[in-house]
Amino acid sequence: MKTISFTVALLALIAGSPLLAASIVDAAGDILPSFTGTGSPDLDVTNFAVSLDATATNFSLGAVLAGDINAMLAGFYVIGVDTGAGAIRPFGGIGNPNVIFDQVIIVQKDGTATVGVGGPAVPVALAGNQFIVTVPISLLPPTAPGITPQDFGFNIWPREGASLGGNGQITDFAPDNALLAVTGQFTPVPEPATWLMMLLGFGVIGGVMRFRRDPRNKQIRQIA
Repeated sequence: MKTISFTVALLALIAGSPLLAASIVDAAGDILPSFTGTGSPDLDVTNFAVSLDATATNFSLGAVLAGDINAMLAGFYVIGVDTGAGAIRPFGGIGNPNVIFDQVIIVQKDGTATVGVGGPAVPVALAGNQFIVTVPISLLPPTAPGITPQDFGFNIWPREGASLGGNGQITDFAPDNALLAVTGQFTPVPEPATWLMMLLGFGVIGGVMRFRRDPRNKQIRQIA
C-alpha cells in the first residue's frame, strides 16, 4: 500500500512540475567492437534518461540495463558530464569522438555512487536492471562562460572490471557518439513519456527498498 501511495505521489509531482527531461533508447546487444572483455547483460545499456528539477537544484540520471545488475560480476557505470568546456575527449580511437566530458559520476553495482573518483557521495536507488542517481548541481559547476545546467551534456558507459583505465573495458555508450541534454546546444532527445515510465518504475523500486529496510517490517517477513 505504501508503494502504491508513493507512486501516485510521484506521478502527481511530475504532472505538476515543469520538469526538463530527455531520454534515449539504446539497442540491446550493441556491444562495442573494441570491447575486449567477456561481457554481461548488466553492462549493456538499453535506456538512459536525464531530468532537471524545477528549481534547477538536482539532476536525476536513470539507466536501464539488458539484465539484472549483478554485484558479483566486476564492473561499474560511468556517467560523463560535459559542463561546458568538454575538455576530456578520450574516445576517438574507438569511434566515439563526440563523447566528451569535464566531470564523471561513478555508479557502483553495490548501490553507491560518487562525483569523481573518490569524491562526494550521491544517493542511488538500484534494483533489478535499473538504477537512478541524484546529483546536486552544486557538485557540477559550469566550466565555460554562459553555460547553465540546462546546457549540460551526458553520456553513460559501463565498464567491465574495477579499473578506469583502458578503453577496451568499455562495453557500450548511450547515446552512441553523442551527448544527451534536457535542452540547449548538445543534441537533446526529449521523450517525456519514456522518462515518465522510467520514474514510475523507479518509484515502485524505491517503495519496495524502503519497505525492506524498515525494521518494523522484519516481523512481517518472518511471519510470512
